[in-house]
Amino acid sequence: MLAKSFGCTLAGIQARLVEVEVDVSPGVPAFDLVGLPDSPLREARERVRAAIRNSGLEFPLRRITVNLAPADLRKEGPGLDLPIAAAILGATGQVGLERLGDWVLVGELALDGRVKAVTGILPMALAARAAGHTGIVVPQSNGAETMRVGGVKVLAVESLAALAGWLEGRSRLGPPNGGGAAGGVACPLDFADVAGQRMSRRALEIVAAGGHHCLLIGPPGAGKTMLARRLPGILPELGSDEALEVTVAHSVAGLLPPGGPAIAHPPFRSPHHSVSVAGLMGGGRPPRPGEVTLAHRGVLFLDEFPEFRREAREALREPLEEGTVNIVRAGAAVTYPARFLLIAAMNPCPCGHWGDPRRSCLCSPPAVLRYRSRISGPLQDRIDLQVNVPCLDYHEIQSRGQSESSAAIRDRVLRARGIQRRRFSNSGPAANGQMGPAEVRKFCRLSQPAQGVVRAAFEQLGLSLRAHDRILKVARTIADLDGGGELEPGHLAEAIQYRWLDRDLVS
Repeated sequence: MLAKSFGCTLAGIQARLVEVEVDVSPGVPAFDLVGLPDSPLREARERVRAAIRNSGLEFPLRRITVNLAPADLRKEGPGLDLPIAAAILGATGQVGLERLGDWVLVGELALDGRVKAVTGILPMALAARAAGHTGIVVPQSNGAETMRVGGVKVLAVESLAALAGWLEGRSRLGPPNGGGAAGGVACPLDFADVAGQRMSRRALEIVAAGGHHCLLIGPPGAGKTMLARRLPGILPELGSDEALEVTVAHSVAGLLPPGGPAIAHPPFRSPHHSVSVAGLMGGGRPPRPGEVTLAHRGVLFLDEFPEFRREAREALREPLEEGTVNIVRAGAAVTYPARFLLIAAMNPCPCGHWGDPRRSCLCSPPAVLRYRSRISGPLQDRIDLQVNVPCLDYHEIQSRGQSESSAAIRDRVLRARGIQRRRFSNSGPAANGQMGPAEVRKFCRLSQPAQGVVRAAFEQLGLSLRAHDRILKVARTIADLDGGGELEPGHLAEAIQYRWLDRDLVS
């Protein structure tokens, strides 16, 4: 007898619907699984057999063939255990077939028949909604997470026996416990705690207002990390679509707390400099999101930037430019979103005290040059603002608590973002930092005096075309913070001073 059910598998950060066909026929007992299953899924045969028997149901001693369609899509993970077991029960007449074709089933089976949680349940619920199914049946521990997706019915199940009773019509399955409202904890850190550093604070305000990338350069203890960790507190909160994007990425990575709210605030990720390329960019077997995707719509902070592996640093070029990461492996190609703000921090030299008036630097000029050259020209070209963070003197340290608060800075950032939304009419870039060449030409027109400032910087500093456009984007953001008027020479002069990495440090 033939039965059919539906499940889901992950393909990158998206889910694909899988049609599970089961044929139970006379013959030598066997259990064949076809349709490109991966190793954990091939092991489903033993989990399904034990779960059916330990649930008080009958496992057929016949020839069982399970086909997972489409056949050319690699199926990953244990989330197909539940639809495979349900289809076997349907093919042997132990449950009805009516509901099997209407609902998507997702869950891993324990040997005693319990249904265990899986990662990536959010994109699976989205796939069920897009395919027009009645709803999705998920493990109870995944239920609150699934409720974050609107427009699809969600039922929660705790055991295979409970699912069999529901398929037969003998019992009911209820909605999951808990709700799916957006929430989470906003950044508790405040810029009011930062003493001094007027220029660095101004630079991060520009970063937040225009969605730009920034490199902070200063000696140890100057406050680079302290500044970076306060950036999420002045960023706009995520919109509903953005919050779902971020929550989906964390769902696929298995980082959402059980029953917790959806992510409503920009995430902050700070991987150690020993992180691998796959850990930073995504990949592995099966592919999983990396730190750049987990920082999507938020902040990626890379402290001790030159200490990261060269391959990891250079791999950042694509997401900095495109906002996505493409992972290509044999038989699989996935695309992850990676629209983050990069905040990188580094010392001015290996010992960290080059240019410090109070401490002597022990590094020779060639050593400083080698250290600084770890940040390649093409990568440096993609970072909009490069800011020196000096050591504080005693008077500045005593001024702690007198600085402007994050709330006041955030008000200016939100006003500037509002100007940009009206400028792009909700159909173009989300912020100035995402403008392409066409938008730069349209929205960054220069007067004759302003052109003179840019021409002098271009010729004297040897800037590339990409650096030229990034100066205009930063100047556009500075003008937006001033009310959104025309680009003035002062706006361009300020943008240029953030652009150039001080040559005196290595001369």
